[in-house]
Amino acid sequence: RIGFAEFGIAQAGPLDQSAYLWVNHLLRNHQNDAVLEITQPGFSIRFDAPTLICLAGAKAQMFLNGEEIASSGLIPILEGSKLEIGNFELGSILYLGIKWGFRSPTWLGSRSYSKGISDQDFVKIGDSISYFTNHETPTIQTFSQANWDYKYLTESAIRVYAGPEFSQLSEKKKEEIIGREFTISTLKNGMAIQLEEPFPNQLSEIYTAPVYPGTVQLTPGGKIICLLSDAQVTGGYPRILQIHEEDIRKLAQKKPGITIKFKLLKMNFRKI
Repeated sequence: RIGFAEFGIAQAGPLDQSAYLWVNHLLRNHQNDAVLEITQPGFSIRFDAPTLICLAGAKAQMFLNGEEIASSGLIPILEGSKLEIGNFELGSILYLGIKWGFRSPTWLGSRSYSKGISDQDFVKIGDSISYFTNHETPTIQTFSQANWDYKYLTESAIRVYAGPEFSQLSEKKKEEIIGREFTISTLKNGMAIQLEEPFPNQLSEIYTAPVYPGTVQLTPGGKIICLLSDAQVTGGYPRILQIHEEDIRKLAQKKPGITIKFKLLKMNFRKI
């Protein structure tokens, strides 16, 4: 939801932007067409009319009408077909796109579910979501099969830039936060991920200031909080790091217990 930050409304949207764009691209949809963001194994969906779907993101076991299928690429769907998602082998977020997008309700120009904005926070068991169909058996005319690259799901390095309050850390603390490994905790949702290890510091809270997806906050109590797409638009904790836009998806895909390591990048400015 772009343009509503002044009202305190979060940007929202997909946690893994690249996977989201990929499924819509392969389906030749508009880049903003709605998809399903799946974060739990055991998900199943029945299609009441023929269509074409695409999956990307986490690597998971998938079954179509009881038979195991590839976990990415275009998949033709017949009336009455049932798709089931099994265990997640790599990553934690899977995207299911459909031809012309899911026709869920729109709130403030977006179909994204957001607490306090949409009628519900997430899709529940028994929910029905409309989609367009041409009432014909879908066919795929292509000379190749696009394969989703899972490599980023195994990468532990998270590229970051120094945040506005990074300079307030001592040199020792700067080296420590960049040099050590941190563990993804179970405190993880669409708003933020909290890292498990405490990081003692002498920083004080700041005046309320803008924050964005990818902002890394450090609380006076030593908690490291990495903000994601559903994060608030302002915050009062020091903003010590800002995650590279392309690496937010890496972090969002990590399961609890997985370790990461920040890699500090330098800002390059060009003279005009």
